[in-house]
Amino acid sequence: MIEQDTVRLLRECDAGAKMGVEAINDMMDGAESGELRGLLRDSREEHEALAGDIREHLDRFKDEGKDPPMMASAMSWLKTKAELLVNPGDHTVADLMTDGCNMGVKSLSKYLNQYKAADEKSKDYAKKLIAMEERLTKNMQAYL
Repeated sequence: MIEQDTVRLLRECDAGAKMGVEAINDMMDGAESGELRGLLRDSREEHEALAGDIREHLDRFKDEGKDPPMMASAMSWLKTKAELLVNPGDHTVADLMTDGCNMGVKSLSKYLNQYKAADEKSKDYAKKLIAMEERLTKNMQAYL
């Protein structure tokens, strides 16, 4: 049970970190201020580093990990492009990022509770990813 929950939680963390990187990449062109682009770039680097750590842990279980659902990625991309076309600017980027981060926190918290038997390292990855999303949400408040 421990190994099964560990792998399942790691997969969700893997998908969450990848989705975060995709979302940030989608927002970079819409950010007008250099400061906001810097915040997004720093967060992307954090997500990429954590994704690498998660990947290494998954490799120990000889697991491929999990990509974000294709439909979720496509819908996110479409919503982002449409919103930025209609309402360009830092405030829209911040609004979309806040919504995405909140969804990520909600999902990861659910999986953390669902896979209680996961090993502590996997739980720590989930908690780190949640903290990163919460920090990014807080950083976006100045642009709303």
